[in-house]
Amino acid sequence: MKSLTDQQRIDYPILAITLFSVLYNCILAYINHNIMPLSVSHVVLCEGIMMLSSVAYLLKRGIYEEDLPIFLYLIFTLVVTVYVTVLNRVPFIDQFRNVLIIVAFAGIGSWASEQTVKLAFRIGCFFVLLFLVCEIISTPFYVSLFHPGQYFENTRGIKQASFNNTGLFANALGFEGRFSFGLINHRSSSIFLEQVSLANFCGVIVIYLLSFWPKLGRIEKALFVSTVVLILLTNDTRTMLIFSCVSIIGYFAFPKIPKAFDLILMPLIILIGFFVHFMKPEEVGDNFTGRVGVTIKKMLDLDFQAILGLDITRIGEFADSGYVYLIYGSTIFGLIMFWLFVCLYPAGTTPAQRRCAHSLSLFIFLNMMIGGTAIFSIKIAGLLWLLIGYMRVSEKPRTARAQPANVDGSRVPG
Repeated sequence: MKSLTDQQRIDYPILAITLFSVLYNCILAYINHNIMPLSVSHVVLCEGIMMLSSVAYLLKRGIYEEDLPIFLYLIFTLVVTVYVTVLNRVPFIDQFRNVLIIVAFAGIGSWASEQTVKLAFRIGCFFVLLFLVCEIISTPFYVSLFHPGQYFENTRGIKQASFNNTGLFANALGFEGRFSFGLINHRSSSIFLEQVSLANFCGVIVIYLLSFWPKLGRIEKALFVSTVVLILLTNDTRTMLIFSCVSIIGYFAFPKIPKAFDLILMPLIILIGFFVHFMKPEEVGDNFTGRVGVTIKKMLDLDFQAILGLDITRIGEFADSGYVYLIYGSTIFGLIMFWLFVCLYPAGTTPAQRRCAHSLSLFIFLNMMIGGTAIFSIKIAGLLWLLIGYMRVSEKPRTARAQPANVDGSRVPG
């Protein structure tokens, strides 16, 4: 049973690392537009600081037997990275970096207190909602703060399109005929500066709500629910709209579903994708069925070299097809290990843990059908895997177990 001290303790290093992962992009964008031009090296430096800080924190805490799953997964990914790099004669560390983010934040999440996790989500969500409202009310003012188009050109090499005179990231402009509620004339981005990360942030908040709902106060619930609703109304995200609606039902259904069900979820989603594709084989546009069709077509085009990770030079073609991207970047075995990790690493003992585990699998595997690398972005993955790491040990906090005992067997307050 958790002591009051353990529940209320705030782990400031964990809180700082996690909040920086959510906010660093908009901080850099503000500096880039208003103080000095930045480059990709500044982005890499920030990510490096977060990774090194997380690893240092974990090493200071010590490595225990219960840490083996994440570190074995990291070692497996390192071996695959060396294999892919050597055989292709092209350095490729993207998948190792993706898994390192998962391992680092799941690791520190397993040491975080409940109060730390709740505070990280509360502060992160507040800033997302604040700048989302700002973007909706006055897009020119929002652009004057961050100028997303210029930021992505300087730090990612994505040239600003000639038709884009708004200062926004061009991909956030949408196009005629795209699914939209019509509340604003572009797809909202808030502090993430591009629309995909904001959509995925919505999904992460939904997973958090499923995991923590009974423990949240009215003001917290209002903050998170209003943020989710406003994102859904302005971001034009079909996938997260589907995910959010399913999650409402899932809140009541997930605790009754065995955790082992997650193992069949990915094959089931892929099977449904094949069914959708064969029902509409010519559908390849920028709508839900079209995006599914593109992924299935690329999966059907996989050859023996691609399955074994021997054609890494083509990986840039699959940034919007998660399953294919993983196969090209880490072989079919990398995809299998990712599937097993997502399904088996989260705990599934209590109703809250099952809600968290099932919603995580649904979020990841549904996203990979219509997207690619976005779920690995540290802006989203940091907060998500912090939650997963915490929920894995939420019933038996590691910090409480790690504290020395008094002679009478009680724990020394820390």
